[in-house]
Amino acid sequence: MKISRFATAAAAAVAAAMIAGGAWAADLTIGIKSEPSSMDPHYHNLTPNNMMNRYVFDRLIQMDKKQNLKPGLAVSWGPTDDTTWEFKLREGVKWHDGSPFTAADVEFTIGRAPDVPNSPSSFAMYIKQITAIEIPDPLTIRLKTAKPFPLMPTYLSQVAIISKKHGSGATKDYNSGKAMVGTGPYKFVEWLHGDRIVYEKNPGYWGGVEPWDKVVIKPISNDAARVAALLAGDVEIIDFVPTADISKMKKNPKFALPQSVSNRVIYLHIDSDRDVSPFVTDNDGKPMTKNPLKDVRVRKAISKGINRFAIVEKVMEGVAIPAGQYLADGFFGTSPNLKVEKYDPEGAKKLLAEAGYPDGFGLTIQGPNNRYVNDAKICQAVAQMLTRIGIKTKVDTMPKNIFFPRGTKLEFSFMLVGWGAGTGEPSSPLSALVHTYDKDKGMGRTNRGRFSNKEMDALLEEALVTVDREKHKQLLIKATEIAVDQLGIIPLHFQVNTWGVRKGLTYEARTDANTLAFKIRAAN
Repeated sequence: MKISRFATAAAAAVAAAMIAGGAWAADLTIGIKSEPSSMDPHYHNLTPNNMMNRYVFDRLIQMDKKQNLKPGLAVSWGPTDDTTWEFKLREGVKWHDGSPFTAADVEFTIGRAPDVPNSPSSFAMYIKQITAIEIPDPLTIRLKTAKPFPLMPTYLSQVAIISKKHGSGATKDYNSGKAMVGTGPYKFVEWLHGDRIVYEKNPGYWGGVEPWDKVVIKPISNDAARVAALLAGDVEIIDFVPTADISKMKKNPKFALPQSVSNRVIYLHIDSDRDVSPFVTDNDGKPMTKNPLKDVRVRKAISKGINRFAIVEKVMEGVAIPAGQYLADGFFGTSPNLKVEKYDPEGAKKLLAEAGYPDGFGLTIQGPNNRYVNDAKICQAVAQMLTRIGIKTKVDTMPKNIFFPRGTKLEFSFMLVGWGAGTGEPSSPLSALVHTYDKDKGMGRTNRGRFSNKEMDALLEEALVTVDREKHKQLLIKATEIAVDQLGIIPLHFQVNTWGVRKGLTYEARTDANTLAFKIRAAN
């Protein structure tokens, strides 16, 4: 019987009994806002996908709740020379089918992960630096690069390791479960799209046996429905508690609300490349033959015309932090010089006039309506603010499974998106979102506005091969300052991750927004 069928007091008593007896025997049901787009761990570099595949697939290197590195399938790692990293692999790890994990599986993963067909957002930027692989023995692997690459351990913490024996199938084989053979704490049972994802514990897990016999993940995109499921006891924990419900739920002793500042920035991606952009019009609604978004003065006008503090206060109900760069203060490599753009509608109008658009123009903002906290409402707020400065802005929001493929095909001119810096430093958004698109290098693979600045590119690329940690940091700061000044993307705010947890259970809030059953425990 599931804990969700007990009353709260009974659930707490059962949890206490399990602790006292030293044995766990329970199911766990989790409600999440966003369903993954695939079970293939290399298909789409998207938080819901990465979160779900962590149940089944391990990384060489894990991250704790604050994104600090710790051993995973690799027990130790380090450079052997300027262009070689050596990883010592964990002994005795078994795949779910009982076969041994070896360096050959890591080599196979590195070959597959960067180039999965039709990937909306590739893992290439984490792997393309690797030019050669050596396997001196089954539990040692050496990765060679053309230049020094100090971020190798950090980048590999983002890549799920798959089985050479089972993992060569297409994305559809992962979605069906055929290729879902990992080394992780749970085994894949089924994915019924739109209804549930089910895992069962792996009794042979190298990290110790998990407490939950079965974990059911229920995608509940509607905020009110997700809260209702928690209140009714249908789920034990939910992510992304709606901002409107946080203050009320904090007063309810039946629930706890762990919170953490997020590594996710909500931002606007702008078509700053094409001469003609599909959703830019004149004031009569006719397509323009010259794209005003290519002019940095127009992009700066848009930034000045957005009241970030009002969005945080009114739309996000105070549960967010206005953004002036790509990561919040406290993360490695953030600039001390960048401040949140001051709301200045008159300054915005002046810039538009200087750029040759004194009467503004027409624009459409596209965005998802079921991916980020209050995403559709944010689009509406931005549209209203821009309309006030003369950029008559329409809103077109859609489900994420429609939005992301269209955005990847560059169908939009102006779009609301979010990016979680999995590496915990600015190299992640800089490499993915604003570096010049370069498929061969694996850079700019999520640069949906095709922004390009050669000076920023050079600084970032130098940072990526700079071993000295302080020099690496300063190069990232300079690159970030250029990117923000030229507004390849416009940062709006940082999410604050909030979970709702039933009494009797605990969960440590994470900067990466992941909701992981293997981090949920009975309260002491």
